[in-house]
Amino acid sequence: MVSTSRRTLADDIVRALKAEIRGGSYAPGSRLPTEAELCRRFGVSRATVRGAVKELDVLGLVRTQHGVGTFVTPRPAVRDGLERMGSITESIRASGKIPGHEYARRTLRPLLPDEAERMGVPPDTEVLELRRRITADGDVVAYSYDLIPRSLLPERFDPEELTGSVFAYFENRLGIHPTLGMAKVHAVESVHIAWGPDAGKHRLFILLDQLHYDRTHRMLAYSRTYFVEGAYEFHLVRTSD
Repeated sequence: MVSTSRRTLADDIVRALKAEIRGGSYAPGSRLPTEAELCRRFGVSRATVRGAVKELDVLGLVRTQHGVGTFVTPRPAVRDGLERMGSITESIRASGKIPGHEYARRTLRPLLPDEAERMGVPPDTEVLELRRRITADGDVVAYSYDLIPRSLLPERFDPEELTGSVFAYFENRLGIHPTLGMAKVHAVESVHIAWGPDAGKHRLFILLDQLHYDRTHRMLAYSRTYFVEGAYEFHLVRTSD
């Protein structure tokens, strides 16, 4: 049998640079040699180098900023399984980082009609609205917008008492155990999601639009969590069974 695939010069460059990136010759965030330098090193044309760099970009190993250069993609700060529902805080800890939460809003208010429809609750439901930045070792990895039914909270609830992980508050303060999540996943580009000192750097996100329930299918929360692209890496196990 004759093989129809042939290794090209661009393939050789990809293999060499991939090995050097993964071997640490180029640190995350560092710039690769220029096109001219790579042409001289490998003895090929600019078109061949551009093809190789494009392939590295597709593999997620580099990002090219036009007029500036090509840079090695920083490794994600946090890794998690997309099929697993759990606390973002615990995922950050499991990645060897220190989690943090910065709250911009903790407000009791009635639901909007579209929110009530999404949550499957009466339109006059009162909720606690939360807006927070989630950090890992001080770096923002996600922006979360959460709605929690007021009926779940203590009678004399003070919004200011919620300062850290929402899941930890459910478990430790309310004795509630989230066990089921119904999620939609979207890629989002927007300048209106991020806030705070790093807002200008964050415009690409993976949105996890998720409803949280307990074992009795009681609605616990509606969360729209925007994970900063490149800072949070999800893994998904897929089988044919």
